Amino acid sequence: MPELFETFPVLHTSRLDLIEITPAHRVDLFRIFTDERVTKYYDVLPLNEESDAQKIMDILAQRYQNKTGIRWGIALKGHKEIIGNLGFNTFTPGHRSTIGYSIEPEYWNKGLITEAIQEIVRYGFNELGVNRIEAEVMPGNTASEKVLDKLGFLHEGLLRQWMYWNGKYNDINMYALLKRDIL
Repeated sequence: MPELFETFPVLHTSRLDLIEITPAHRVDLFRIFTDERVTKYYDVLPLNEESDAQKIMDILAQRYQNKTGIRWGIALKGHKEIIGNLGFNTFTPGHRSTIGYSIEPEYWNKGLITEAIQEIVRYGFNELGVNRIEAEVMPGNTASEKVLDKLGFLHEGLLRQWMYWNGKYNDINMYALLKRDIL
């Protein structure tokens, strides 16, 4: 990954700060991922104990350390508490990345996740130099599909039994945005 990945990149939008997820956010992640509305279309089962949030944090930290992914906490401008998270789950330098995102239901339908995704897309194309950004969406997650449509992602098709999660194979809708699509 580019040298700028040596320091965690904090990003800003008009209403949000996209910040590094730290141990202080463990309770926030626990709150986010205990809500079944958040995890319904996310490949994380609702958490049972706060220590389960630490496991998620460890996975995210490992991806960042290995330079294979990066995940930001979503905080309202000027606040420390996170209300969601998003980032690049995978990253192939100079080629492509896969994004993932979640936000607490209290903040749905306010344009916040759209704003956050738009900023990491900008970062991915301009700073990381990727050419393609993908989003894998479980069938039925129409809210996520609408966000991606609004941002110019193209629905490329249904990938049958693409993901194994929660003891079964799941179909995935593949969305993608190419750098040339936004120029």
